[in-house]
Amino acid sequence: MKFKNIFLVVVVSAVTSVASVTMYGKWMRGNDVSLADAAKTPVQFTRNNDGGDNGGGGAPADFTKAATSSAPAVVHVQTHISAKEVSLQSQPGYQDDPFSQLFGNRVIPEQRGSGSGVILSEDGYIVTNNHVIDGADNVTVTLANHKTYSAVVIGADKKTDLALLKINAVNLPFLLYGNSDDIQLGQWVLAIGYPWNLDITVTAGIISAKTRPVSGENPDHPAESFIQTDAAVNLGNSGGALINTKGELVGINSALSSPTGTYAGYSYAIPINIVKKKVNDLIRAASDKTSKS
Repeated sequence: MKFKNIFLVVVVSAVTSVASVTMYGKWMRGNDVSLADAAKTPVQFTRNNDGGDNGGGGAPADFTKAATSSAPAVVHVQTHISAKEVSLQSQPGYQDDPFSQLFGNRVIPEQRGSGSGVILSEDGYIVTNNHVIDGADNVTVTLANHKTYSAVVIGADKKTDLALLKINAVNLPFLLYGNSDDIQLGQWVLAIGYPWNLDITVTAGIISAKTRPVSGENPDHPAESFIQTDAAVNLGNSGGALINTKGELVGINSALSSPTGTYAGYSYAIPINIVKKKVNDLIRAASDKTSKS
């Protein structure tokens, strides 16, 4: 009896399979589908073939055009702070520190620093970060062609961490302003500067976030509207250019987020629309000061 049941199941399964194949064949013929017809069906690839030149599109084939056209307008800013003697009596906690009371003064040795800057006009106006030149007695600027100039600080603003320099030169390469309000998440950008006192260096990344607030130790620095990117930025990149793939200036690199002080995945740039307004304010203030004196 058991053997008959098994045999019956096998027979039913075979009949069902044959019927299914027959019905599928009739359905295929009824719908007139063939391999030749299937090959004619349009295929939509997932690649975005938009030009990718400024935002929203796919990445361009390479970044050489934007990098080579923009790099000459990014400069190496070097600063020097002379050695100076400081009275310890003026330092906080002097009354509670017997060591400070024993030695009335101390000498702070000379200090040297460096950062980057961006030429904004052919007659030598250069924007950089305030923290690059803050406290400096002398500022020099070296161009991509290795020519060096003494720079004058036209004005500086701690709250936006921006400073405007001027060198005595003409016919300089300079960058055109872009529009930082138009940047998009995922858009390709390039960071150009002089990290670690190296020669001109270009790194690529994307816009990771907009209007990013960045907390810091300086209460005077609002820093509530940074452009966040994953383009590699290190010490010395401060004041350098953040450009789009058209070669337009969209930000000034200013800070990085890192537990070690070196690049760890994210960097921050001041949006160029903020930079443009502050540069105009600094030029106007300098002009007013000159006219009054």
